[in-house]
Amino acid sequence: MARPSLVDQVADALLDRIIAGDFPPGSVVPGEIDLSAEHQVSRMTVREAIKTLGAQRILRVERGRGTFVNPLSRWASLEAVIRAVSEGQDDAAAAVQLIELRRFLESGACELAAGRLSAEELDGLARDADAMEDAHRVQDVAAFVTADLRFHERILEASGNVFIAVLFEPLHRVLTERRAQTSRVPEIQAHAVAEHRKIVSALASADPVRARQAMDEHMQQTLADLKTYVLGDISPADR
Repeated sequence: MARPSLVDQVADALLDRIIAGDFPPGSVVPGEIDLSAEHQVSRMTVREAIKTLGAQRILRVERGRGTFVNPLSRWASLEAVIRAVSEGQDDAAAAVQLIELRRFLESGACELAAGRLSAEELDGLARDADAMEDAHRVQDVAAFVTADLRFHERILEASGNVFIAVLFEPLHRVLTERRAQTSRVPEIQAHAVAEHRKIVSALASADPVRARQAMDEHMQQTLADLKTYVLGDISPADR
């Protein structure tokens, strides 16, 4: 893997501080001289790092006033946005929003995949569901997460839509971390296994509407489980 350039290192470090809240939206970031001294690089390097973040609309330069941090809603880099919501301070909101995003994208991908999956690919999905159940039985969280991710990746690939794959690529690391967190709960594992079996059955029917509904119900179950068992939005008496 190529070593990040000095420009990339400075831009990454500045983004880290923005995400950490050192420079909230609307605030001014330090000037070239200060950043140059802090990172022990030339002012040209700092200038290029600012341009990099400016191109992603994370920063905006106002002549005569300084360089300001834009609100997250204006950022043009999906990877930076995902990084901000996954590493930021409002972890509960980020977790919910991530599932909401998955619900929109994966339900549509499942609809597209219906009728396009070969018998071999359907067998692969069934094997993944079996692997999830086996891992659940022995409480092997790592194996459960691996099979779960592989299941969803098969469907995304089978959708045949390159844009869906591109959108999900930056999400992969975050999804892996989130799955490792939620999949520690045996009840969540059991629900996921049942929902994945329903998705396999729906896809085997080659009915796009049924396939979309099955994935949508899985996402709704995932969100409900997150709120119940991880975020604690629902009291034990209501479970």
